[in-house]
Amino acid sequence: MQLTIKNLSKTYSNGVKALNDISLTIPQGMFGLLGPNGAGKSTLMRTIATLQDPDSGSIHLDQLDVLKDKQAVRERLGYLPQDFGLYPRINAQVMLDHIAQMKGVGNKAERKDLVDNLLHKVNLFSHRKKGLGTYSGGMRQRFGIAQALVGNPSLIIVDEPTAGLDPSERNRFYNLLSEIGENTVVILSTHIVEDVNTLCSNMAIICQGEVLMQGKPAEGIAAVQGKIYKKSIDKTELDKYRNEYQVISTKLLEGKLSLRIESETDPGAGFIAVPGDLEDVYFSYISKKVDPITI
Repeated sequence: MQLTIKNLSKTYSNGVKALNDISLTIPQGMFGLLGPNGAGKSTLMRTIATLQDPDSGSIHLDQLDVLKDKQAVRERLGYLPQDFGLYPRINAQVMLDHIAQMKGVGNKAERKDLVDNLLHKVNLFSHRKKGLGTYSGGMRQRFGIAQALVGNPSLIIVDEPTAGLDPSERNRFYNLLSEIGENTVVILSTHIVEDVNTLCSNMAIICQGEVLMQGKPAEGIAAVQGKIYKKSIDKTELDKYRNEYQVISTKLLEGKLSLRIESETDPGAGFIAVPGDLEDVYFSYISKKVDPITI
């Protein structure tokens, strides 16, 4: 199973070029799509999910033409958008049963087994009679995954799924996504580097509608080893260092600014070499397109 995207472009009526000749090959398993807000991730996800058309380009799920055979794609698709509405007074069991009917599961007993199994899978069975409006953020996201799994999809898209979740809910969500990704193409669109580092065997970084990097997280990390340096400076010195070095990220620690730069050679000047990580990979690519300190 493989999703192939070739030369995909989309410009909105206000002139914003959301996708600029994007090409990606997404294999079975967890694939992380990493980029800042406004990078074009949601536009790409909606296009793959057949919710909008591109201006040009093609998408194929194996031999299936996603842009032409939309109904066939929808039958194989599970989609958890960044913001999805819930009927607050309807309970999870009733809502999933309704979704299963819409996806063509006509047999009542078969639907009940399907719904119960999904609720167990996302650890919501004990809460199945509660109104969806009473669910916590993490429970809502787990219900979102449950509805995305109705119909045993071969392609699952989750857009910013862990935003706003507390650490324990995020860990539960990680475990659930990892299990799902074993036999399915799962695209995880996020701006949270930790999500990709934890879950994904393959990834891409996009910014301003362009693919900046595609590969395995470990390959990206290997590419920045020996090039990352850090130094603590006074906040008032930031502009000076930005003019002299390739600053990729900053963090305020105990009143001092911890600066990370990328350099092919030892910059001296009090900088200390540090191991690179996936966050450094992300900011290294992003900083070549936009100011990573102001995004």
